[in-house]
Amino acid sequence: MTRSNVAEDCPEGGECAAVSFKNVKFWYPESKTAAVNGVSFTVEKGEFVSVIGHNGSGKSTLARLVCGLLQADEGSVSVWGLDPSDPKSVFDVRRHAGIVFQNPDNQMVASIVEDDVAFGPENLGVEREEIGRRIQSALDAVGMSQYRNSTPTRLSGGQKQRIAIAGVLAIRPDILILDESTAMLDPKGRREVIDVVRRLNREEGMTVLLITHFMEEALLADRTIVMNRGEIVMQGAPKEIFENGEALVTYNLCLPEITVIANMLAVRGIGVPPCLKPEELADGIAACARARGLTELVSPRVPADGGAMRGQWDIDVSNLSYTYSASSPFASRALRGVDLHIGEGEFFGVIGHTGSGKSTLIQHLNALIKLPQAEKKYRPPKLKKGQTPPDMPKITVGGYDLSDKKCNFLSLRADVGMVFQYPEYQLFAETVEEDVAFGLRNFYKDLSAEEVKERVYAALSAVGLDPAEVAEKSPFDLSGGQKRRVAIAGVIVTRPKILVLDEPAAGLDPLGKKEIMELLHALHSDWCRTVVIVSHDMDEIACNCTRACVVSEGRIFACAAPHELFARYDELLSLGLDVPLTAKVCRALKERGIDIDCDYTPQGFVRAVEQAFEGGECRA
Repeated sequence: MTRSNVAEDCPEGGECAAVSFKNVKFWYPESKTAAVNGVSFTVEKGEFVSVIGHNGSGKSTLARLVCGLLQADEGSVSVWGLDPSDPKSVFDVRRHAGIVFQNPDNQMVASIVEDDVAFGPENLGVEREEIGRRIQSALDAVGMSQYRNSTPTRLSGGQKQRIAIAGVLAIRPDILILDESTAMLDPKGRREVIDVVRRLNREEGMTVLLITHFMEEALLADRTIVMNRGEIVMQGAPKEIFENGEALVTYNLCLPEITVIANMLAVRGIGVPPCLKPEELADGIAACARARGLTELVSPRVPADGGAMRGQWDIDVSNLSYTYSASSPFASRALRGVDLHIGEGEFFGVIGHTGSGKSTLIQHLNALIKLPQAEKKYRPPKLKKGQTPPDMPKITVGGYDLSDKKCNFLSLRADVGMVFQYPEYQLFAETVEEDVAFGLRNFYKDLSAEEVKERVYAALSAVGLDPAEVAEKSPFDLSGGQKRRVAIAGVIVTRPKILVLDEPAAGLDPLGKKEIMELLHALHSDWCRTVVIVSHDMDEIACNCTRACVVSEGRIFACAAPHELFARYDELLSLGLDVPLTAKVCRALKERGIDIDCDYTPQGFVRAVEQAFEGGECRA
């Protein structure tokens, strides 16, 4: 949008802020506390502002107030001088301010990708030829041009999110609002989208309001706003905000991992200046070594992983292939001859780029997607003389043979619990107690009402919820974090032997992620034999998993302990993945003559650095 266009919508043709909030308050129906409580701030034309805060702090409400999806109860909101609550202005407001939500399914409107991207420009009356150019430009920007004629329902969650972002970019708004829009993208997808956003901001002057839980994204902004319980509690340059770690903790936010590592090093006498980038931390460690006159710093080598053990509840997958919409124009090959072993007792990770086949793979583990020969209508092909039978896929989980039509699939699903992406969307019952009890009643029909209630309450307690407080509430009246816990309770209530979770911590604030992982480890320790998690967060994999596999283009690229996987730094980056922060610091240290080998957890990294300092040689 040019300055002249902006002036047209500003009072008396003058200059005005892109976004302005003045003492804004907003309450959701039946809520006793304000979701946004007395908020005042402005975003100037061309400014890049990031907003961070714990789940339920009011960030998403803020974004919806800008676009007129919600209307302030008190105070005023303006977008280029327009009032989003005024029915006469709201269309122009939404022409200026485009929003991308966390869940892409909330924005999908068409059955073909290009039609979905075209929806906004068509409603704005853009000429047909220009719409075509905008579709191509937007899809190129998010790396989804090859899916132009695909159906969105067949895309992965991350791919859908890219399409949703393209749909907003095609409108060409001058204010772009991203509400946790990269939460479900793989690392490469996140980088690509953020690169597009930064280019639009720098080169075309687009105003950006970025709501995020990724600290590295927030660091890219001109200014960061911190929200807590509906109020703005801090704002300023990102570097200043993140260096004030003690204050962030008081607002239920975790310290950036690099700050945690720096603090741990300081306790061990290896002091480094405040830093927010891997290269800065490496510089600080190297400077500390030089100050002590140390040279040839090498940490002890981490022994190679011995591989997975075998037990009663192993998972074995062989020759697994799968094609969505086979024999149709929309056929999409998701898996190509996968072989995988997950041993009983593992906390196993599955990583891969968006659309790599991760979710398809895990949906086979409790027969949500059945093997062909397990389908009732399957008949083996008649073979000609001398012809060998085809090599069929096979999956065994404990004592269950998932290729057998006679397999007790109901019992299997009680023993292999599945938690999907956005598990809160699994909720449907009138009360929390009924929702959690649903699976239990279906799997174990002989349980008495008292036994069901006892196990439901135990499951709610296990996920950190007070049954007396939430059992009779509607699950839809809970916060986002509470909904996710209720959804997990509804799976663990059957005490599954194996728990499979698809991006269990996606979209949660850092503290929420930490609490979910602590919960999973507690369940794993108490009674759950094996935990399998799908994640795009490499630090999450490094800190929690005994082993992990990398899925790429429907195949298993590698399977090993995180220490061995993340040592393949360049290969993982070439697959569109990322590596943990500690691996990046190790790479930077090696360039500075310090060779650190660790398990890539913060604790392991700090321990390895300390050992390197203890074994380092002093110059004469």
